[in-house]
Amino acid sequence: MKEKHSTKFFTQDRLLLTIGYLLIGLFVLAIIVPMIYIIIASFMDPVTLQNNGITFDFSKWTLTAYQRVISNAQIWIGFKNAVVYSVLFTVISVGVTMLAAYPMSRADFKGRGFFNIIFMITMFFGGGLIPTYLLIGNLGLLDSMWAVILPGAFSVWNMVIARTYYRGIPGELREAADVDGANEIVFFFKILLPVCTPVIAVLALWQFVGMWNSYFDAMIYLNDSAKQPLQLVLRSILIQNQPESGMISDMQSTAQRAQLAELLKYATIIISSLPLLVMYPFFQKYFDSGIMAGAVKG
Repeated sequence: MKEKHSTKFFTQDRLLLTIGYLLIGLFVLAIIVPMIYIIIASFMDPVTLQNNGITFDFSKWTLTAYQRVISNAQIWIGFKNAVVYSVLFTVISVGVTMLAAYPMSRADFKGRGFFNIIFMITMFFGGGLIPTYLLIGNLGLLDSMWAVILPGAFSVWNMVIARTYYRGIPGELREAADVDGANEIVFFFKILLPVCTPVIAVLALWQFVGMWNSYFDAMIYLNDSAKQPLQLVLRSILIQNQPESGMISDMQSTAQRAQLAELLKYATIIISSLPLLVMYPFFQKYFDSGIMAGAVKG
């Protein structure tokens, strides 16, 4: 009877695993198929793409979209700005988050409950766009890179994850540091942070990707085109090549601009995604070990 029950249980496990694999496979296909479509479409002639769809006839492929995008000098300025903004934002954000999370993880920190409430309130309520814009203006940050970097540098959610990770570190580590005469600063920077490499890598990846894909703050706060990040530059390229209303008198020009806009759309997606695709494999080992680190203990 016991053996029969074990066999039945094993059959249920296999059924669940099969269903899980099918769902994961469908999820992977839902990601890979659009990526393949975008990559191929970025090389295709826009007329062929609109009329016949995807084709593997290489005579119908073209590098026009990439030539148009890459030859634009503003692209490289935006790329440089995006790298600078993303790196600075990641360093500042992760640094502030790890510093704020450490005292919040200590049971002997007085006022921890009060600060927890303050932090939680900011997760659900914000000042809104207009008050934030006025604040940035009063601080003299308009049309500077700090208007893009500083307002969102601290994330309460990331602080909660880092705080939970701190709590999972054995207390004996702090006791050993006390025996060796290490103060709080030495313990935090030389002992604790090296142990927190997985969660630091995860937070850095999240923040870098978030800033790299962001364009709205730059569109609101930056007026100088020399300070615009890549995403805002690519958005401007697409808008400039979109057909305008009232162009009925020149149907050929309208059709050509529509076709070029369709072609540029896929090329800009590829160009803006390449740095993230190159960067992710280097963070993979840390991401796997750190993504669930904050969920071990509450």
